[in-house]
Amino acid sequence: MTGPVTAAIGRSAPAYLAFFAVFFAALVAVHWPVLGLPYFWDELGQFIPAALDILHLNAWVPKTTLPNVHPPGVMAWLALVWKIFGYSVVATRLAMLAVAALGVLATFLVAIELCRPLPGAPAFLAPLLLMCSPLFWSQSVMAQLDMPAMTFTMVALWLFLKNRFGLAAAACVVLVLCKETSLAVPFVFGCWLLWERRWQSALLFFAPALALGAWLLVLRSATGHPLGNDEFTQYNIAFQLHPVRLPVTLLRRLFYLLVDNYHLLGSVAIGWVMLKRAPATFRTRPWSLVGSVALLQIVLVSVFGGAALERYLMPVIPMFYCAVAASLALVPATPRVAATLVMVAGLFSSILISSPLAYPFENNSAFVSFVHLQQRAATFVEAELPGQTVVSAWPLPDALRRPEFGYVSKPIPVRGIGNFDLATVRAVGEIEVLVLYSRTWEPGWGALKAPWIREFLTKYYLYKPQITRREIERDLGLAPIARWEENGQWIEIYTRSRLPNVLILQ
Repeated sequence: MTGPVTAAIGRSAPAYLAFFAVFFAALVAVHWPVLGLPYFWDELGQFIPAALDILHLNAWVPKTTLPNVHPPGVMAWLALVWKIFGYSVVATRLAMLAVAALGVLATFLVAIELCRPLPGAPAFLAPLLLMCSPLFWSQSVMAQLDMPAMTFTMVALWLFLKNRFGLAAAACVVLVLCKETSLAVPFVFGCWLLWERRWQSALLFFAPALALGAWLLVLRSATGHPLGNDEFTQYNIAFQLHPVRLPVTLLRRLFYLLVDNYHLLGSVAIGWVMLKRAPATFRTRPWSLVGSVALLQIVLVSVFGGAALERYLMPVIPMFYCAVAASLALVPATPRVAATLVMVAGLFSSILISSPLAYPFENNSAFVSFVHLQQRAATFVEAELPGQTVVSAWPLPDALRRPEFGYVSKPIPVRGIGNFDLATVRAVGEIEVLVLYSRTWEPGWGALKAPWIREFLTKYYLYKPQITRREIERDLGLAPIARWEENGQWIEIYTRSRLPNVLILQ
């Protein structure tokens, strides 16, 4: 068995390498302007510090940031890259793009397996849609866990479809060491093989659970807590298990996957094929397997994860694009071409054009504007307000404390607060410098302007409106000295007295 598999891989390796190189070059090209962009949000708050701890301290459980249940796989990859090429933001971005290119290749290979009986060459459409996806565009360059989880989910799925169960199990070990919720994938594989009475092959898929269990034992030994800390456990498990929040999260998941960013066109095509054109298309073993993995993954990331971020769907999105590609292959030529062009153009435009709905900046290029504004404020504080203590909400305090994150040349005294609501800011007491900025997407024409939406978010999602300029001036005695805006986002700096030769509200 091993000989034929090795020979087959050897014969195919040059083609795989060529496609990987093409995908990697394409990803580098479309991300060229942001390769040197300083780290964003959870990157500098969790994953980059954890990776630096592995590099500098050989500490697999983080020392310089709060440890949690996330396994160290992605951070170990970054530490290895830095060990070989030296630490830099550019090295980090390229390391993640390499993983993303492997994910595009794996999506292409899975699409080939799923679309073999269909006319034309629909397998090429799935990786194209993925590379045009605004969420993939942003996540593919970030040092976070969900894009690597997507990559190794698709690698494992392809290997499983090829009946290379040993390699699929090995890929699943890597997968669960990238993100713990990916345990759903080997669970489905193992159950599938048990159903088919392939007992020995099914046993292979216990290995990922053992690997994850070993990590949890290490984490508990180092922290005394099975998931790293109580705060993380409370927010990411208990918070979601609520009779209102859980169904809302499931609806959000389905909306983003099936409707948002022009996905509705693909969903219509899938529905038409399933109900009218060729109902048996998605009833095969491969498609049933893909559907099982996708469904369990959606449920798992809806139940766990207090923030309910769209990036948690990254492992499922390529499967959706494979289904769209297969469905469009069965649609008549004129509507197929029209739907494909509109969907590709719509996805790509969504990288730059923001939705009126409330969403995280990391869902598209909005995170770039966020980082640009943080850079401007950090540069200003370092140059114009030396020695003064800055008060601001996370993640800016971490950016000011650690020069290696790319914002400042030396540490700046800073006091972090949880958020910018009036009570939290007033509780700080005497403030020298306050840096206030937009932490969520709240355009003047957006959904959060509706009172009933704000009331709902306040009641169920801990939403609190930010302190206003009038409240800052009246209650804190601070004056605005600088302001920057970019693509609907903003950042402001307040001090006790205006500085000479500084433009007010730039």
